[in-house]
Amino acid sequence: MRSHRTVVITGMGVISSIGQDLAGFEAALKAGKSGIGHLHRSFDVDLPVKIGAEIGDFALASNKRTTDPKMTDIIKKAQTSARRSPVSLQYGVGAALEAWENSGLYLSDYDMQRVGLVVAGNNLTNRFQYDLHEKFKSNPEFLSSRYALHVMDTDHVGTLSEIFGIRGEGFTVGGASASGNVGIIKGVQLIGLGIVDACVVVGAAADFSPMEFQAFYNIGAMGGKTYRDRPEQSCRPFDADHEGFIYGQASGCLILESMESAKARQAKRWAEILGTSLILDGNRLSDPNEDGEVQAMANALKQANKSINEVDYINTHGSSSPLGDRTELKALSKLCGKEKERIWINSTKSLTGHCLYSAGVIEAIATVLQLNGGFIHPNLNLERPIDQTFRFSQSHYSEASIQLALSNSFGFGGINTSLIIGRGGSQ
Repeated sequence: MRSHRTVVITGMGVISSIGQDLAGFEAALKAGKSGIGHLHRSFDVDLPVKIGAEIGDFALASNKRTTDPKMTDIIKKAQTSARRSPVSLQYGVGAALEAWENSGLYLSDYDMQRVGLVVAGNNLTNRFQYDLHEKFKSNPEFLSSRYALHVMDTDHVGTLSEIFGIRGEGFTVGGASASGNVGIIKGVQLIGLGIVDACVVVGAAADFSPMEFQAFYNIGAMGGKTYRDRPEQSCRPFDADHEGFIYGQASGCLILESMESAKARQAKRWAEILGTSLILDGNRLSDPNEDGEVQAMANALKQANKSINEVDYINTHGSSSPLGDRTELKALSKLCGKEKERIWINSTKSLTGHCLYSAGVIEAIATVLQLNGGFIHPNLNLERPIDQTFRFSQSHYSEASIQLALSNSFGFGGINTSLIIGRGGSQ
């Protein structure tokens, strides 16, 4: 059953390996730019996979140039509040600053008790904790007092609420690789229930330590073995030579708002979230479930009061995992029928790598940019599709008029999510 309040996207922001703002990110999508390369940071152990899509040189708010005193004050507060925080939090703040400015919320006298905050992702300080371990063993008493705050995921909630003055409901959510979509869904529900009128949803960056790299490699989830010397070719969603996901770093932010609130502010409406679905398939392991994926997509369509023949484009989970890719295409075949020959599909992960906790938010942003920009970004490295009955995007971007999109994210532990996103109109 669809919420009685229509939810729209009025602001977006992104920090990623292929662009550290919306304009750069959109340009990279159109160009088919890969952010995957050899890892630049050093590790104290020899890892079997040393490639990924890392965020390059980053300085919090260094790219922000504004003459508005309200936004200038927010940027200064961000630099003060987050400058000593773990990098995952700094990336999230950077994305949120762009989204906040993009939404124009800072220009209005908004009731901040009616603004919520959802941070999507968990276990966000793996590398931060790992790097401090040796120092702690040598001198335990010199552990920073800030560690007690930084080690908790709620540090993101506290810092972001302090920077933007958010006083409504706020929390973190986890859903493994589906965390980003889970965050969006919870933001939509907060607005739909009337608890808040606007909600800041931040997809937090995963900052892996060597232990996470090794663990994902050990269970066969991480690729990059065959193409270790050609990293830009290593992420191959739906290609016969796919062998596992490639680590990606990114943080994205969406400002969700009720239609009434957006209209009252005369805010730009990037898109409308028409339907959402989050279901479990009763499985604690990493293997995907075809029926669970079909049900998530079908439920989202039902909530949106749409049918599959109205969908123009699907942003797939498309992780480049052999089992995951095959299962998703089987689920899409069951859902779409003959419509799969018409509907465009691609995987943003072929450019950004798998951004894990933030993937759903990053891919929602990519979906909205394609809806508004009238294009489908490339699905890189798709040389031998495992199923040639689908309308995959090509090695270059394609112009396309799309009005309605579906975006999937599936996570370990049987977590299946789907979003239905439609074009929103300017005002």
